[in-house]
Amino acid sequence: MAAQKGSVCVTGAGGFVASCLIKLLLSKNYSVHATARQPGDAKYAHLSTFENASENLRLFKADLLDYSSIHAAVEGCIGVFHVASPVPSTTVPNPEVELIEPAVKGTLNVLKASLEAKVKRVVVVSSVAAVFMNPSWPKDQVMDETSWSDKEYCRTIQNWYCLSKTEAESQALEFAKRNGLDVVTVCPTLVLGPILQPTVNASSLVLIRLLKEGLESVENKVRTIIDVRDVAEALILVYEKPEAEGRYICTAHTTTAKGLVDMLKSIYPHYNYPKNFIEVQEEGGRLSSEKLQRLGWSYRPLKETLIDSVESYREAGLLD
Repeated sequence: MAAQKGSVCVTGAGGFVASCLIKLLLSKNYSVHATARQPGDAKYAHLSTFENASENLRLFKADLLDYSSIHAAVEGCIGVFHVASPVPSTTVPNPEVELIEPAVKGTLNVLKASLEAKVKRVVVVSSVAAVFMNPSWPKDQVMDETSWSDKEYCRTIQNWYCLSKTEAESQALEFAKRNGLDVVTVCPTLVLGPILQPTVNASSLVLIRLLKEGLESVENKVRTIIDVRDVAEALILVYEKPEAEGRYICTAHTTTAKGLVDMLKSIYPHYNYPKNFIEVQEEGGRLSSEKLQRLGWSYRPLKETLIDSVESYREAGLLD
């Protein structure tokens, strides 16, 4: 039996990234406190099948907006991975109240509980949505961690997801500075890879639609892609490395919708792919994960991500 590494808390246990992270943490002999809205729900059943889950995984009933429930889950932990972020199931009539406030308040509740529990480090999953909505960034310059999405600009174009991620991450880092809490943030791009959870998440849906909807035409958007397993590795790396600090962009491959389809077609020729691609002007520059790579992180080839994604969708009955 390998040495125990202490207890860590993971929020949003049923999600795509959190499920992969929990599996990896358990395999590395961490004890995991995982937060779930309804621990008995079928959407969490897959977690109990992971290696070491019977001894080292505990589910806590918690709501991010209920401080005492978060406090109970974080108590006794030396580290926290805040992966959950409230996502409304429909378009919201009042995004400021229904999307942004919960994202910020949920994050601050996790940080306050971590401070009280004397946690040594908190890793917050943000998004490149908090990096690239930045019209003042020089067009030909690669975007790094110093770029922040412009909150006013996000409001103007009504990109509420970008605004909620930017608010939550900037407030997390400000809280950390003010209270002497060690907080590191990770900003992934579009996360693909094998799904472990029974519900389909938004980023996986991007790929599933390209495979099965046979659309007449789609916009040939730039797609910056990262494998969920490489995100999980990055999260544990920035947690374990004492020198890790600040924010980290987490991305691997830049392609287009057409580039993705061409690669998929070469492996799986028979799916119902889009027929035409419309060229579009897009915002945001090229992104770099150089800072994360300097810590010793690396990523897998895109082809491996695509094959493992498709095979997992087939296994889950989402694709023929």
